Amino acid sequence: MNKNQAHPPEDIIRLENVWMYYNDVPVLEDINLTIGHGDFLGIIGPNGGGKTTLLKIILGLIKPTRGELLYCKYSSQKGENLMGYVTQHNLFDHSFPVSVWDVAMMGRAKGSNLFKRYSKYDKEVTAHALDTVGMLEHKDTQIGSLSGGQQQRVFIARALATEPELLLLDEPTASVDSAAQTEFYELLEQLKQQMAIVIVSHDLSAISIYVDKIACLNRQLFYHGNTEISPEMLEETYKCPVQIIAHGDHPHRVLKGH
Repeated sequence: MNKNQAHPPEDIIRLENVWMYYNDVPVLEDINLTIGHGDFLGIIGPNGGGKTTLLKIILGLIKPTRGELLYCKYSSQKGENLMGYVTQHNLFDHSFPVSVWDVAMMGRAKGSNLFKRYSKYDKEVTAHALDTVGMLEHKDTQIGSLSGGQQQRVFIARALATEPELLLLDEPTASVDSAAQTEFYELLEQLKQQMAIVIVSHDLSAISIYVDKIACLNRQLFYHGNTEISPEMLEETYKCPVQIIAHGDHPHRVLKGH
């Protein structure tokens, strides 16, 4: 159903020399980053390092103090319908009588128009999104009655209903138990065949296993377009000693106490 599946691996967006200040304090310093079709990028870094701010700039929610965000060849020139976003905290009244279907359908609303008349195509896209995340059979269920992992799948379906070229996730497993986290990352493994994914996370081991590229961010961005991260890069990012261990086919990177 994703209208961009046939696109070749071209760039989606580029950030060029992006700086962001809050009250004259630099939050991001000279960020250069290119995200292309098929990328599965994990961004790690300490709290306050600018990760959420970077996502908000990519989304166009805030403008950088300096530098540019460029939408590239195969993307909407205004960034509209380009990106799906799953926030870190989905705060809502769990007793509110809204169904899984209603929440997912919000992805088809344009701008602030939540009361538009939905077309047959809107409903087809929403059904496909829920089916993709394995929640279509729960479409009539009240959202607050679901588990944390199920709710997160519905929020991803809402993002997928926008038919994005790029899916952005900010600490998406923060309120999900360990068993659901594994299922969640397996879902992302499937979704990366259809779109680019950028995930911000503190879960260093999971990031190391599943993503194709890793970037370290603490105001400055340390990124080489692969999953190789040196101890020096991590120590520069976290400002503390770091140990890297590995077993089997998948590297696991673990931070010492700090």
